[in-house]
Amino acid sequence: MSVAFVKEESAEAASETILPARPISDRINLVTEAGLRLLQDELARAQKALEAADALEDVNERRRQSALPVRDMRYYAERIRTAQVSRPPASNEVIAFGHTVTFERDDGRKQTFRIVGEDEADPSQGSISHGSPVAIALLGKRVGDVGRLGNHELEILSIA
Repeated sequence: MSVAFVKEESAEAASETILPARPISDRINLVTEAGLRLLQDELARAQKALEAADALEDVNERRRQSALPVRDMRYYAERIRTAQVSRPPASNEVIAFGHTVTFERDDGRKQTFRIVGEDEADPSQGSISHGSPVAIALLGKRVGDVGRLGNHELEILSIA
C-alpha cells in the first residue's frame, strides 16, 4: 500500500512539473530599451523563485514549486537571446516602432498607444505590440493618413 501511495504521489508530482513551454511568436523580437530591462527583470524574478523552490525539503513540493520558474526562465532567456533593441525613432514623420500614436476611430473614439515589443505591450497602460492588428494598421502612416482595421478606419492625429 505504501509503495502504491509513493508511486501515485510521484506520478501526481511529475504531472504537475511538466508544463508546456510558453508560446513564442515567430515575429521579429523587437524591444525597446525598457522592454529589454523588463525581460531581464522577469528572468531574475524566475531565477529567485527557482532558488526558493530548490530550498524546499520535500522533493515533490520542490518539483511542483520549480515547474513554473523553470518554464519562465527558458522563455525569458530565449526572449533576451533573440531581442533586437530598437532605438527611439529619429523622426515623427512616419509611424514606426517606439512611436506614440493618437488616432481617431470611425466611431469618434480617440485613442493613444505606444508601439512596443510583444512582451512589454499592455493596452490598459497605453502600449500595444508591434504585431497587433492596430499597430499593423498604423505602421508606415503619417498624420492625416487613414489606416484600415477590418471594416473600420483609424485616422492618424499625431505621432510622438
